[in-house]
Formats: sequence, C-alpha cells, structure tokens
Amino acid sequence: MEPRAGKGQGRAGELGLAWWPLRHGLQTGAVIDTAKRALVAGFQAEIDRRRVFLWAPVAAGLGAIAELQAAREPNFWYAPSLAAAFAILAWLARQHPWRAWPLTGLMLFFLGVSAVELREYRVGAPVLDHIRIVEITGYVARIDRRPIGARLVVDVASADPLPRAHRPQMIRVTMRAGPRPKAGDFIAFKARLLPPSHAAMPGGYDFATDAFFAGLGGVGSVLGRIEVFDAPFPATMRQRFAMALDRLRNRVADDILAAVPGERGAVAVAMVTGKRGMLDQGLRQLISKAGIFHLVTISGIQMSLVAGLLFWLMRRLLGLSATLALQWPIRKWAAGLAMVGALAYALFSGARVGTERALIMTLIMFGAVLLDREALTMRNLALAALGVILLQPEALLGAGFQLSFAAVAALVAVHEARYRPRGPAPGEQSHAKRVQRQRPAPQSALHRASRWIIALLIATSCATLASAPFMAADFNELGLYVLIGNPLTLALIELVAVPGAMLGLALYPLGWDGPVWHYVGLNIAVVLKMARLIAAAPHSTMLVAAFPGWALAALTFGLLVLIIWQGPLMRLTALPFLLIGLAGAATPAPPDMLIAPDGSALIVRPAHGPMVLLAKRRNDFIITQWLRALGDGRDPSTLAIAANPQAGCDDRGCAITLAHGHAAALVWRQSAFGEDCRRADVIVTPLYAPRSCRAKVFDRASLGTGGAVALRFAKGAMNITRAEPPGAARPWFPQPHVYKFARRPKAGATPQ
Repeated sequence: MEPRAGKGQGRAGELGLAWWPLRHGLQTGAVIDTAKRALVAGFQAEIDRRRVFLWAPVAAGLGAIAELQAAREPNFWYAPSLAAAFAILAWLARQHPWRAWPLTGLMLFFLGVSAVELREYRVGAPVLDHIRIVEITGYVARIDRRPIGARLVVDVASADPLPRAHRPQMIRVTMRAGPRPKAGDFIAFKARLLPPSHAAMPGGYDFATDAFFAGLGGVGSVLGRIEVFDAPFPATMRQRFAMALDRLRNRVADDILAAVPGERGAVAVAMVTGKRGMLDQGLRQLISKAGIFHLVTISGIQMSLVAGLLFWLMRRLLGLSATLALQWPIRKWAAGLAMVGALAYALFSGARVGTERALIMTLIMFGAVLLDREALTMRNLALAALGVILLQPEALLGAGFQLSFAAVAALVAVHEARYRPRGPAPGEQSHAKRVQRQRPAPQSALHRASRWIIALLIATSCATLASAPFMAADFNELGLYVLIGNPLTLALIELVAVPGAMLGLALYPLGWDGPVWHYVGLNIAVVLKMARLIAAAPHSTMLVAAFPGWALAALTFGLLVLIIWQGPLMRLTALPFLLIGLAGAATPAPPDMLIAPDGSALIVRPAHGPMVLLAKRRNDFIITQWLRALGDGRDPSTLAIAANPQAGCDDRGCAITLAHGHAAALVWRQSAFGEDCRRADVIVTPLYAPRSCRAKVFDRASLGTGGAVALRFAKGAMNITRAEPPGAARPWFPQPHVYKFARRPKAGATPQ
C-alpha cells in the first residue's frame, strides 16, 4: 500500500507539524497539541508504509523473556487461553485499528509465553542437582576432538545408581587420554557428573539454562577407560542419522587437520564443520579481540554466503541456455537449490542454535524469491525473528540471537535507506526520465570498487554500532578496531575462504580436497596475521563494567525505533530511550561483594585499593567473569588467593574490612565459626554455618537454593541480589530434593 498524500502525511507533513511551534510561539498547550498531532500523523505514515507488523516479534519476544525470567512455573494452559482470547477480540475489533493493534500485541505477548512453555515440554528431562559418581552406558551422539583428549555427548541408556526418574537423558563428558570412540558406538564408563553450572554472578551467563534447552542433564569427566560394547538395543532412525553426520564431520575435520596443521587447521575446521574444540584459549582470545569471532561460528554470514553462492552459480549455469533463461523460471530454481544447500549445510555443521537461526532467516529470504517478493526486507527479517522466538524462545537471552539480529537488522535498514524511492512517483515522470533512471551511465572499475568499499564501510559501521550494546552487555568488552577488522576479514571470507570451503566439500568424496584445504589455510593465515596486528594495537579492547538490565532494555528499544520506523519524527522518539540507556551504561553501580555459587570464593571492595579476591581454591573461569563484569582488566592469575595483605588469612579462613566499614569473613573450617560469627557482619562459607551465628550467613544451605550473590552496602543497609530468586523452581534450576542435607544441621555438624 502506498502512503496516502495529504496534510500531515509523509515526510513533509511530519516535519511541517514538528516545526509549527517555532513559527507560532511556544505556548505550552499549543506545543502539546501540535506534538500530539505530529505523532499521530507520523504514526499514520508508518501505518501506510506497513511498518507496524515489524513490532510483532518484539511483542512475542517480551512474552518469552517474561516467562523465562519468572520465579516459578506458570500454569501450562493459562497463557495459550489468554492468547486465544485476545486473538478473538482482535479479530472482532479488526475494523478499528487503534483497538485491534493493542489486542494483537497482547495476543503475541501470550503467544511468546506459550512458546516457552511448549519448548520446556518438548525438551524437558531430569537435571542433576549435585555431584555424582555414576556408571554410564549409552550411545555416543557426538564427539569433538580437542588439543588434549576429546569431549563426548552421550545418549544415556543407564546411569547407576541413579533411579530412572532422576537419570539425565543426555550428558557431556570430557576424556583426557585413551582411544577415542566414534559417534554411534555403544560405550560404558565411570564418570564424575555435576549439574550444569549456574551464573557466576547475578545477571551473568547461565550455562544451566542453555544446557537444559540443549537436552543436557549433567556435565563432567570420564574416570578410567571407556569400553565399547555391542549395543543391546538399536538406535532410533533420528539417532543413526545424527551419528552418521557427526562421523562424516569428524572425517572431514581429520582431513583438514592433516592437510593444514596448527592453528590454521583449527580455524578451518571450525569454519567448515562447526567443530571448535581444536581452538585453544589463546586463539579464541585473539580472534575475539580482533572482532572476527564470526569467522569460526556457523552463523548468518556463512549461511548467507553459502546459499548466495549456490543461488548465483545455479542461475549463471542455467542462464547459459537461452531456452531455459527465456522460457523457465530459473531464478526460482536457483532459489530452491540455495534453500536445499542451506539446509544441507546446517545439518552438516551440527545444526546448533545459532546455525538454526541463520537457516530460518535464509529460508525465509529465498522463500520470498519463490513467491516473487523482494528477499532483503525488514518484513522477512521480522518473520525470521518471529519464527526463532516461537521455535527456540530461549535464544532471546543468548548473545548469538542478539548480535546476529541486531547486525542484520542494521544492514537491512541501510539497504532500505539506500534503495528507498525518492522524488516524484514513477507515474509522474516522463518516459525519457524513467528510461534514464533505469539505465545508469557506465562506470569505471575504479569507481565501482570505491562505491563498493564505501558501502561496505557504512554497512559495517551501522552493524557494529547496532550490536555494540549487546557486545558490552554479554561480553563486557568493545573492540575499538572492529571497523577495521570486519571489512578486511569479510572480504577475504566472502571472496576466498567460503568458496574454497564449498569446493573442498564438493571434492571430498573424490579424495581431491587436499590442495583446496591448503589454499584455504593460506588465506586463513593472512586473516590471523591481520588479527594479530589489530589485537596488538594499543587499546584494542575496552572493558565495560556490567550495567543494569534496564539500561540495555532502553538501548534495545531505542535501536528498534530507529530501525523499524522510517519517518524522521518517529525516529526522533528513539532519542530519549537511547540517552537513558547510555546514561545507565556509562554509570554502572558495581557491587561491593560477589559470592561464588558454592560459597568457596568471594571478591570484595576493601577500604583501600582495588577489588580483593578471597578463595580457598582458584577457579579462573569464575574469577575472569567477575573481573570483566567489574571492568577490571587484571589477569586472574595475578590475584592473590589467601595471602592478600589486606586480608587476615590462616588455615581456617580469611577476614577483611570492606569499604563501608563492614567486616566479612570466608570460612573453610568449622572451628572458625565461633570467632567469626561474633566479629563479622557477613560470613561466606562452603560449609553449613551454625544456626546461632548472628552475622548474615551465605553457606551451603542458603546458596544451594539461590546461586551466586551480589551485595551492595548503602546508608547502612545491605542490598542482596541473587542469581536466582530464593525458592525458584524452574526445570533448569531444580530444588535440592536429592541432597542428603536439605536443611542446615546443628552447630558443629559436618556434611557427609
């Protein structure tokens, strides 16, 4: 539908109403009335441009996030019933848009809630609630080679002594040495299993949630040898298909590593097969600092490049025949092949959550070609986002969804702005002017190259700015040279690496793929050399302290307004939200104390100097997350554990005075409770504290139901924030019903 002409409509009408108060005086009533009419006119213009639909995934996403953050499981049928009721009301009010839109938004909101509940029902399986030593038998579903050993995902058949009701369906274990089994082998081994880890701090990354939706009920390590047996029962057809694919991926990975050893081979394996186990920590940090981590993830970039190359090649080949080109829809045939190729590539690369998001987006884009619609539009992106939210609503809380959709939405917005019609309507132009517009003047190769480079820089800049808030929130860092690294590496990936990878996979069945992997490895070496130059530049990475969730919400809403609306006045409404979000992000309020989920470590703000770590044993994973969230760039290995000069430590624990005059103690022996309970205001311990302790206690009993804790002291009050609200009973945060000690014992008792 074309925008309606008339007063107050379109770009001129919006701007005219916006400037009206400056021409007629700034009376308060007139300003309010004029602003109201300008907003109504601007909103009507967006309706005429059919942009209101783009808010549909936003409404569904809000419902999904609200359900994921709920403190307990809601009634299964309540949200679907409300969604159906609001759908009926919206249909009845379809003749009155101003009534129908809010009702439709509420319908989508509860549809998002229902999507989470349905997803929980589909993937629900038992999750371990504490450490276990078990005898495992089952099929190897997936195996990933690592620099030392391997990591296995096992479909569990039995797990003694766990009863069937508490037995995980899938587990992930790490083996250090010994012969590696293959996907599809039926194995038996002893394992030390523990629950998937929860967030190291409130608001931090929670692996337990991701593990639940991935079907993992426990993680751990193999104890002893792995024995391979004849399977006592056949695997399902779905299991056999997945195992065969994993064996093929591992064979391709072995061929790549044989042709291209070292870090180049590790990157090539990750880029081609999606297996990132061979990437060591140093290499991961390098490509992360250079802002090119998308190189080793099967994401929207690789998926779109693979599908786009297949589309281009098929269309070119079919176009060689004049009969086919003139009499048959070769463009649709090429789009169909691209969709099949994208699906095959997603299955081959493991079909992880990020890959599935990219696949949905790609299928919708090329599906639009089959329906004779424009492929690269914001509407298609909104459909892709809505599909992901309804199929995998948990992805909303992940960095992959946030970064990929923010970047792609910015790119589509740039595309729309670049090709948006301007000037008079085509019907008002003469035939000569239309022909002149359809046939641009020839351009030199240098001019075309410069235009392509400028367009790439603009698109990369917009995508980087759109994804920056999520980079800061999810990873607590911003790459200052991303605008340099991304265009350079994208050009090499697009022109060299991805076409080479496709050619290598095509030649693999014939055994002719070795030279191709050498070629791909040479280009990866160039990319890694550029990454080292970028990472070595001064201030290549800027740490950002964790900021409150409301600041990220304000920034997200402001970006959505900028991207979805097209009218200048409506886009101007994003400014207050962006300013509020930037103010919140620029003024974080870091906690005065962070407590580990098991009570074995804490980091505190002392009376003088930087944050101090107190711990019985070092856990670099948790410490790294704490330092990044606090904006502290120190290396975790440089922090003293128990010999800090500001803390009085002995073989029983540590005590320290905080910045606000409070005293805190970390206790790891029962004999220390008598003294510390009298002197300390806060006691942290992995043990059970006595009931008579007058201090605020965070022990094994209290931390077991709430996870990590953050403390802030202000005006004599202690504000406590938990990673999970006390009493929460979600499937990925089970209550400790299997604990031998579910309640705090009497003073002096020790856990067995």
